[in-house]
Amino acid sequence: MSTNTVDLQIASRSKPIPSKKEFSHWIALATEGLRTKTEVSIRIVDRAESQSLNQQYREKDSPTNVLSFPAEFPEGVDIAFIGDLVICAPVVSEEAEAQAKSLTAHWAHMVIHGTLHLLGYDHIEDADAEEMETIETRLLATLGYPCPYTETDSTATDSNAITRS
Repeated sequence: MSTNTVDLQIASRSKPIPSKKEFSHWIALATEGLRTKTEVSIRIVDRAESQSLNQQYREKDSPTNVLSFPAEFPEGVDIAFIGDLVICAPVVSEEAEAQAKSLTAHWAHMVIHGTLHLLGYDHIEDADAEEMETIETRLLATLGYPCPYTETDSTATDSNAITRS
């Protein structure tokens, strides 16, 4: 597995929130074989901050589960930092309950999903979505979690990679 550094910022009153060790493990899993060192900043937020960022960067006036902000460096610059994830704890909890999923499994999915966005994966085109979902499903299976894409899972792919302006 890759080694990584996680800068965890908790700006949410929601509980429970996974440990830094869990976040680090999920990121290492998503980057395995792609990077030897990875740095990611994760900010756990409540609805208001998620909604504000979603409005500002995606022009969607609602909170969302995870926003990904890939780092941008000039070509040839090899830095471990791949970007920022902003995860809305209340949305993740509500989605897990609505979709009858374990809360930990859904947190793992959101972190893996967001990390894949930071690595350049997306789900705008059907072929890209199929590739990304296949990777997510495989990685979650290694953790013992079921496929996150079921008929009741309409919100799991609501997040999009955000490029800083």
